[in-house]
Amino acid sequence: MGHLPSRALTRCDVRSGLVHWRPLRVIYKAYVHQPTGILLSPAIAEYLTLNLMSILTTTCWSEPDTTMAISPSELPAGSQGSKKLHFVIVGGSLGGLATGLALKALGHDTTILERNPAPLLQDQGAGIVAGGDTLELFKRYNRVDRPIAVSSARRQYLDKEGNIIHKEEMVQNMTSWDLAYYLMRANFDGIESPYCKAPDPVPEHGKATHLHDRQVTSFEEEGEGIRVYWKTSKGEEGSTYGDVLIGADGPSSTVRKILEPGVERKYSGYCALRGTLIESEASESAREAFTNRFTFFHGPGVQILAYLIPGKDGTVEPGQRLINFVYYTNFPEGSPELEEIMTDKDGRRRQITVPPGVINWDAWEKQRQLARERLPPQFAEIVCGTKKPFVQAVTDVLTPQNEYLNGKVVLIGDALAGFRPHTVASTSQAAFDAMIYADYISGKISKEEWKKQTVGFARYIHKRGVDMGVRSQHLDLPLEEHIKDRNRASVPREQEVYPEWATVI
Repeated sequence: MGHLPSRALTRCDVRSGLVHWRPLRVIYKAYVHQPTGILLSPAIAEYLTLNLMSILTTTCWSEPDTTMAISPSELPAGSQGSKKLHFVIVGGSLGGLATGLALKALGHDTTILERNPAPLLQDQGAGIVAGGDTLELFKRYNRVDRPIAVSSARRQYLDKEGNIIHKEEMVQNMTSWDLAYYLMRANFDGIESPYCKAPDPVPEHGKATHLHDRQVTSFEEEGEGIRVYWKTSKGEEGSTYGDVLIGADGPSSTVRKILEPGVERKYSGYCALRGTLIESEASESAREAFTNRFTFFHGPGVQILAYLIPGKDGTVEPGQRLINFVYYTNFPEGSPELEEIMTDKDGRRRQITVPPGVINWDAWEKQRQLARERLPPQFAEIVCGTKKPFVQAVTDVLTPQNEYLNGKVVLIGDALAGFRPHTVASTSQAAFDAMIYADYISGKISKEEWKKQTVGFARYIHKRGVDMGVRSQHLDLPLEEHIKDRNRASVPREQEVYPEWATVI
């Protein structure tokens, strides 16, 4: 049996008609392990059958040239593969910044339009479970030399009395929204802060522009590109022209509302009460429960979890870190309890979030009393001890597709699918969407593969979050079922196998 040149046979995706050059050995391994994901031509299938041992033992395979794995006609309008593009990104939180970093590193120009009137977003006071895609994003694009997360070595569950009733050794990494934000701003547009210094510019990178106080009002195709119209809080109006518009403006996305006015963000029937406590202010019992531990408790209609995150200015020094909690509790839609908890200290009814510092303390005092009655003592302590609690209504939203106007408009992260927090996947989704879109723009993967992976992840994890929420908040299940749910949610994205309904384009 003779050796086969590395480009003599191909993998052919019959649904798109596109050819992807791959070494045959890689194809064979993928075919063995994932037979439903690889479509082989009769010639390849015959060769695999007749030359199995040669395929497995040959050492003459060479890596293919992947600088342009797709045809230029598949790229967004106006792109010729290596042509420098201008991306207008709506939304300056983590999803928009992740996308800006990924595209800037390819040499493209990016302009972020952020609606917030302030040049920097307010500290959200929230913790983030930094999954594999989040860590990979920072590995690729972060050039600031400092720790980005606090590690947890164990996942454990408590009973009502605070005793450990189940534990699993599992390393996970936790960071804070504010540290992730300032690291991204330092790398994107050179913002220095107490969190970190800005790295030196890279000459090969594209131009990065961040414009605050820009509320997008509409957009329209113009020539080969798209013009985005905006207004400021002072009533000034203007527009920005680009090749592609990226909607990364969160689960209440304006871009999505314009494209899909019938897609609504809907309340799920419960809220997440959130807050932090400085590690050194906690009792010895609480520190033992939450230091380097990811700790949970489930009760009827209640779930709470807590873990350590970086502290003030991103410090990871023991004692200065923060114990971050997320406490899910039911508030039926239209109930007096929901109206009370979502109305701030000034009497304003908030639709989705009551931010840190504006909560109605009479309403919060009721929740503190309920926490003492419902929760293990370690959890009750941190809920009652937090100085700046905030509330988030748990919602669902899912967009039917991720690109519009022949690729001139793309939705990223929460703008595409707003996950329930149980999935611990919102930041990971933003990171993954940004990186795989950059791979598509650079020609490393096909348009079909980009869409299938992005939409498949969005649909599959969205459904998982809904299922987890229903099971946690509305069903009386044994703890073992919640443990299974949590373990399924911790499967790395690249190991997930999406059902066919999730990847239909």
